[in-house]
Amino acid sequence: MSTARSLLDVIPPESRARLLDGAAQEVPLVLDARLFEEGRRADRFWVIRSGRVEVDLHVPGRRAAVIETLGQDDLLGWSWLFSPHVWHLGAHVIQAGQAVEFDAAAVRSLCEADAVLGRAVYKYVAETVAERLYGTRKRLLQLCGPGADASEA
Repeated sequence: MSTARSLLDVIPPESRARLLDGAAQEVPLVLDARLFEEGRRADRFWVIRSGRVEVDLHVPGRRAAVIETLGQDDLLGWSWLFSPHVWHLGAHVIQAGQAVEFDAAAVRSLCEADAVLGRAVYKYVAETVAERLYGTRKRLLQLCGPGADASEA
């Protein structure tokens, strides 16, 4: 799933340079790596350059339910922006690739200091969250709604 543009595309160039220089680093997405777990501290996020990551929901007594699969240019993680900064879902790499990893505290600080950057980041993340919540709702209905096959979850 992908929003119309990447987070980096919606940030004005001067603010983007400050963000990349002060809070980001290129990292590999290693096959089968678990990037984060539900309930743990959300202290970073990623923009995927290549590869694929599944976002999942812990289901007691069953394997995790895959909510969505993210790929190139997708934002991975939004719990870092909202208190209490705890992951609501989990994520693991299903196809190796590259990503830009951001330090959440540094980004929040930059957003507070640069209103243009802050507005762009908050707007992009809010639009992404709204889009993904709709997609998650549809996926959960497929997994758990009337006529759902419990073996899929």
